[in-house]
Amino acid sequence: MENLVDLSRLQFAITAMYHFIFVPLTLGMVWILVIMESIYVITGKEIYKDMTKFWGKLFGINFAIGVTTGLTMEFQFGTNWAYYSHYVGDIFGVPLAIEGLMAFFLESTFIGMFFFAWDRVSKKQHLLFTVLVAIGSNLSALWILVANGWMQDPVGTTFNPLTMRMELSSFFDVLFSPVAQAKFFHTTCAGYVTASVFVLGISSYYILKKQDLPFARRSFKISALFGLFASIAVIIMGDQSGLYVYHAQPTKLVAIEGIWETEQAPVGWSIFAIPDDKGMTNKFDVKIPYVGSLILNHDLTSPIIGAKELIAENAVKVEKGREALLMLEALQKDRQNTQLAYEVKANSEYLGYGLLLKKYTNDLNNVTPDMIAKAARDTVPGVFPLFYSFRIMFALGFSFFLLFLIAAWTSYGKNSSYEKKTWLLKWALWWIPTPWIACWAGWFVAEYGRQPWTIYGVLPTYQSASSLTSGELIFSLTGFFVIYTALLIVELWLMFKYAKLGPSSLGTGKYHFEKDQVK
Repeated sequence: MENLVDLSRLQFAITAMYHFIFVPLTLGMVWILVIMESIYVITGKEIYKDMTKFWGKLFGINFAIGVTTGLTMEFQFGTNWAYYSHYVGDIFGVPLAIEGLMAFFLESTFIGMFFFAWDRVSKKQHLLFTVLVAIGSNLSALWILVANGWMQDPVGTTFNPLTMRMELSSFFDVLFSPVAQAKFFHTTCAGYVTASVFVLGISSYYILKKQDLPFARRSFKISALFGLFASIAVIIMGDQSGLYVYHAQPTKLVAIEGIWETEQAPVGWSIFAIPDDKGMTNKFDVKIPYVGSLILNHDLTSPIIGAKELIAENAVKVEKGREALLMLEALQKDRQNTQLAYEVKANSEYLGYGLLLKKYTNDLNNVTPDMIAKAARDTVPGVFPLFYSFRIMFALGFSFFLLFLIAAWTSYGKNSSYEKKTWLLKWALWWIPTPWIACWAGWFVAEYGRQPWTIYGVLPTYQSASSLTSGELIFSLTGFFVIYTALLIVELWLMFKYAKLGPSSLGTGKYHFEKDQVK
């Protein structure tokens, strides 16, 4: 069973990681198009129209393949995670349904208008279409991240012992969950950074090649300033996300920070360590004093609870969960017992912890202390991969801020010098892939850090999977890998082709690779 769950997790991880190659660029590029087209509408300068069309071409390639890779993900909830869908479908399905009916149709409709209505409507009307595409794309992200945020912090829901399912009690709480909202803003701003690095890097390539300089200069400046604000927002919202994790998912936090023992304030922050998950200790640890308290809970007086203490606390929850599950089993045999129903509901917060025992035994009457200890230990995910994934994301996040700060500082004003700084242009060019690395690292932290839960504290991952065979999973996994890799190759080929051509691909006759060049 454990092997089947791992295969299902691997399949979903691969499809999600492939899909998330395209999502950040879509989220950010569309707002850059809005900025460029707004300048065109205000100034009437055709070069801004060309900029909107060219970068829109790259956006369109990315959008089309992104939609293709995203369609299969929602189906996997039914095919690979059937019990999860049954258990929480009434809650998880709501934001996904709204995303499809509201956001996806909005962006899909107006993206067609963006590409094909240039000569059919006025400038302002076309700009409105572009804005609506941007709103639709970001609304899609909102609803998907609300659903994911609920999995991280399942607020606004209750367990019904008669139907054996989770039910929605407050849509408002789910929508405005601090975890979900922080995740939304952090993720979308990461997309803005991704698109800004993309445009900045390609523009730097044109400047290095002395190719289409008026076009490249304007693109460089817009992406530098937009990226600067986006990178600041990413850092701020990342800090807020971490603060909410400290309260909502303490086991994830201690894994990210490699904190095994409870530490009294002020707590240092580990910049380098060698976590030993088996021995529950760090073999080597380099810390910056005080910074841990400032980052983790914005407080220099409160202690940080360590993994060992959390495991001990969770062992008590596992035992209470075992008792709650036994009461639930009794209630299924005596559904008219109102006192028993009341007791089950009163202890429903521990049911998920009791389910962790099902990994070791189906007989809850004969649970041993060793089983409880193993189930409690499972509540802390692997420290080593989380520790370094977070620090990769952290370091890259600050590198983006520094890149945009220098790019914006040297490109605005009378004494702009960015074109002479070859090192800056090469940095921007070679840094193009790094936002995707940061995004993947961030999602790894979010999803792997939630283990062993599909829904934190409510439903263990191994209980969520469908009853599939290894052969079925390997076949579908192989198929997804081959098809998605082919799509990625197509994406990269098209992106390289049109990025190298630059605005000459518009066929206006004005640019570098065309006969009539503007000097």
